[in-house]
This record gives sequence, C-alpha cells and structure tokens, in this order.
Amino acid sequence: MQMASFDVDMFLRDYWQQRPLLIRNPWRAWRNPLEPDELAGLACEEGVESRLITQTPDGLKMESGPLPEARFGELGDSAWTLLVQAVDHHAPQVAELIDAFRFIPNWRIDDVMVSYATDGGGVGPHYDQYDVFLIQGLGRRRWRVGPRCNSQTPLVPHEDLRLIADFDATDEWILEPGDMLYVPPCYAHDGIAVGDDCMTYSIGFRAPSVAELIEGWSEHQADGLTEEDRYADPGLAIQVNAGEISAPALDRLHAMVMQALSDRDAFARWFGLHNSLPKYADADWRPEEPVEEQEAKALLALGTPLRRNPASRFGFIRQGPGILLFVDGHCFECNGETAALAEELAATPIVRTDPALAASQAAVTLIKALIDQGSLAFEDED
Repeated sequence: MQMASFDVDMFLRDYWQQRPLLIRNPWRAWRNPLEPDELAGLACEEGVESRLITQTPDGLKMESGPLPEARFGELGDSAWTLLVQAVDHHAPQVAELIDAFRFIPNWRIDDVMVSYATDGGGVGPHYDQYDVFLIQGLGRRRWRVGPRCNSQTPLVPHEDLRLIADFDATDEWILEPGDMLYVPPCYAHDGIAVGDDCMTYSIGFRAPSVAELIEGWSEHQADGLTEEDRYADPGLAIQVNAGEISAPALDRLHAMVMQALSDRDAFARWFGLHNSLPKYADADWRPEEPVEEQEAKALLALGTPLRRNPASRFGFIRQGPGILLFVDGHCFECNGETAALAEELAATPIVRTDPALAASQAAVTLIKALIDQGSLAFEDED
C-alpha cells in the first residue's frame, strides 16, 4: 500500500524526531488490511504477544495473552482494548504497510502493533521511547497529544501500565480511516475509541539505548579476552603515598578499556549481528525439510522470486569491495554478484531473481542457507 500525498523531504526536515504531525488520509486507496476477528484469533494463539485492557471501577486492568476465545464473549458492553504485537509477522497484508515507510532505514523498523477498541476504549495517557506512526484502520479514534516527557515525569502507580499522572493535552484530533498521526519519542499521547470497531495500526521504530549498546558491546568484547589480558605496570615507581591510585595507573587502566572497545570494524560486525536478532528468539520459522540444492538452482533458473519472512531482520554493512549481510543474528560475507543479491534482499521484501544466479554456486549457497534458517522462501512455496 502506497501513499500518494506525503512530502517525505518536508517530513524528515521539519517533523521526524522533532514534533507530532497529523496526516489526513495520504493513501492512494486506503483499505483496512485485517478484520477484527482475525486480530482476535491471533490473540488466542501461543507465541503471539497480546494484551487485553479493560476499564474497571479501580481503573485500567491488563491481561496478557494468549486469551481464551470465550474471554471476548464475557466483555459485554464495557470499554476495552485488545493489542497484538508484531502482527506483520503473521499477516502479509499488514506487513505491506511497512513498505510506505522505507524512507526510514530498515534497521530502525521494529514491528506493526494492531489494536482493536470498543467505544471509549484506550490504554490511557502514556509516552513511548520510540517513533511511531498511528494509522487509523477502521472506525474513529480521538487522539490527544501533550508535551515531551522524560524519566522524571510523574506516573500513576500501576503494576502493568506506565500511565502519565498529570496529562495536559496541547492538541486534539479525531482520526478517520486512513488518517495517520506521527508521534516522536517521549511525547505524551492518549487515544480513545469514538464508537465501536476502532482499529489502529502502530508502526514502531527501534532506537537502541546507550546503556544497551555499552552493555552488549562490552560483554561481546569481554568474552573474547583471555585470563592473560591483565593490567601490568613494569618500571613501577615508588609512590609518596601507597594509598593513592595514581594518575599514571588510571591512564593505563583507561587505555586498556578503550583499546578493547575501540575497534570500529569489530563493533560494526557485532552491531549487525545484534541488531538483526529476531524480535522473538523462541520463534522457529525453519521449513520442515532443508531445501535441496538442485531444487534451488532449478527455481532460480526459472526466475522464481524470493520473499523474505516478514518476521526476519535483514541488513548489511559495506566492507571493502564486498558487504556483510546480517540476517536473524547470522552474518554472511558476500562479494561480487552475491553482494548485489544481498543488497537486494536487504532492501525489499520480494526480490525478482536473475536466472543467471542459478550458475553461481556462491549465490545458491547463500539462498539455501537463508531458506534453511527460515528467513527466505521462494515465492511459490508456502
């Protein structure tokens, strides 16, 4: 699904990570990609992250999925909201929504969360640590947006939800099907369904924290060090006060740490692996049987398109004349025609293959490896 009236350059210059923006139906022809019953069905499945939020006399209550089918029949006329995470992993038509936002690098994309709410349903005023596009799929929703928040913003005491205690809206809109609201990180916002059958698609973007990067990179480098990698001080001079940790000692200690962490090429490879890790590590998308090499060659010779698994994460980093392709926590070193193929795989969900690739053993090996790990499939396969 593509947008027809959206100025990407203006958006990136004036709004991205700066301030909210309401975008009235920019689509060529908006159509809701998922039915409410399909969303409810996903919320009942094992391995699908879902939450049900209901309004009680004591405030909002959250239940985590999977939910029993009978639960929806028990809700009656009360106001409630169902949220299902990573719906793009399970519904190709929802995954297609992401295509319209590929002006943001793919490595920043997280997933598409879908919510369904009855009249008055919502999750309360809150803020997120990431950018989000909120697309109205069905029905209507009133969105209120407030100021930027931070870790010092007072929250309502709640076991499950991070709700803002004193929400003061600065803007308010009602979104109709196809309308979209962009909310930058940390901006307060609150959405309430106006009428029943309200569905919203939230396209969220990842932003690794400094703490996450330091912890992950440091642990990775530490794992590669030996017991012999230790502090040393040959030519030690006698100190006036033995209790002092001297400046030369601190210089040596600091240099040891910085040297171990300053290898940019090693950091690039680590980050590619770290960033491409699947959102749900326990999910197993591998085919029942590995693809036969001759079968792969035959399908390539026919020009059969390749489709990425919507749950997979692809990205690449240029390295000299070749590239490093990262897919679901694995690294593949690619050169020549394989590098060109890898770039295509990382750029688009469907790749129209060149039949000449069937003669390239390196390309066949790469494609077979990606199919066998569940990251890729030929278009005519289930």
